[in-house]
Amino acid sequence: MEIITHKKIDQELCGTPLITEKDFSRVELLTTERMTADESGLVHGGFIFGLADYAAMIAVNHPNVVLGGADVKFLKPVKADETVVAEARVVYKKGKKQNVQVTAERGGEKVFEGEFACFVLDQHILN
Repeated sequence: MEIITHKKIDQELCGTPLITEKDFSRVELLTTERMTADESGLVHGGFIFGLADYAAMIAVNHPNVVLGGADVKFLKPVKADETVVAEARVVYKKGKKQNVQVTAERGGEKVFEGEFACFVLDQHILN
């Protein structure tokens, strides 16, 4: 399925789509030294959140989708040079709102989970 949203995302920072289907996506992020918060190699959680958010946007896959809110949990730390895979699935739709459940794993171990409240607007948010 063609991705019609967030076309200018830097995939080095937010992940590379592996699967895009109706109401579902799988996105992979190879973490890098650039993403670390300290000398231990700990990846800043914002990059994992960005991966999950990008996966949610692709699961909705509409040019005018925006994030309205998220309820998330960071379950395990991630280090540089690890690969994290996020899966996003639309679990609820009503009007303009779509809730998307996202999980992210590293080597089969869950590191992140959350629910994203996405809104499909009639026009681009900046118009």
